[in-house]
Amino acid sequence: MTSEDRALVDRFLDMMAAEAGASRNTIAAYRSDLEQASAALPEGLGQASLEGLGALAPLWSGVAASTLARRSAALRRFYGFLHDEGFRPDDPSVALPRPRHQRPLPRILDMTEVNAMFLAAEERAASGQPEALRNLALIELLYGSGLRASELVTLPRRAVRAGQPFLILQGKGSKERLVPVSGRALEAVRQWLEACPAESPWLFPGGRKHLSRVRLFQIVRAMAADAGIAPDRVSPHVLRHAFATHLLSGGADLRALQTLLGHADIATTQIYTHVDSDRLVELVNQRHPLARR
Repeated sequence: MTSEDRALVDRFLDMMAAEAGASRNTIAAYRSDLEQASAALPEGLGQASLEGLGALAPLWSGVAASTLARRSAALRRFYGFLHDEGFRPDDPSVALPRPRHQRPLPRILDMTEVNAMFLAAEERAASGQPEALRNLALIELLYGSGLRASELVTLPRRAVRAGQPFLILQGKGSKERLVPVSGRALEAVRQWLEACPAESPWLFPGGRKHLSRVRLFQIVRAMAADAGIAPDRVSPHVLRHAFATHLLSGGADLRALQTLLGHADIATTQIYTHVDSDRLVELVNQRHPLARR
């Protein structure tokens, strides 16, 4: 593996640990998969072509379905990361094999746990400390609007405006979407902006740029611990899952939820129907015509 490829892999795995909360075993497996792919690709990982990735399928023909699924997932996430971060203008992972496998159910928090996190965050924010005000604004937007970690940390300073109950995001694939912003979130952001460094072009500055996803992950885990919740159960992505699941529990339409989450394929959104199966059973029992006979 070239030094350039190794640097890209290290960046990617740092993101996996921070944003997705990947375990050490997953990180080790992904590193091994990427190193093996790098050795098989004449151009290397970073410069791999569609043809090069397509040629991996015959090499993987004898591996178990679960291994094939993991290797494909590792490379897809890797190239998605390179594209999102601007290291590549394209995503060549469309050439990879697509094994059929069941999507794992997302980890979520129940309403009691979410409320506990908000109560703890609000109590700390009442002190007026800048860090506490920032953290409250972060969790309001994560759970209240269902933002991805990368979308949240890269928000410009003026993205959230007083009296404007929505913001315009450029998500995956450079697709724009409208995201609702609650009155609570607007107020939390207003208070944070009074303490936010005036010279920063970012809503959530950190170091020389914006807050990193690694730092966001650490903040969210610390907030979970502060609320008496096991930190390893919580991440920015878990709060996004909670946003989706609780909306669906409240009667949200699946298509509307797809739009709010920015999913290109509704099949991705449908995973939440499995998470909230109890509500769907109740819905059929209450609303189906035969249930009234």
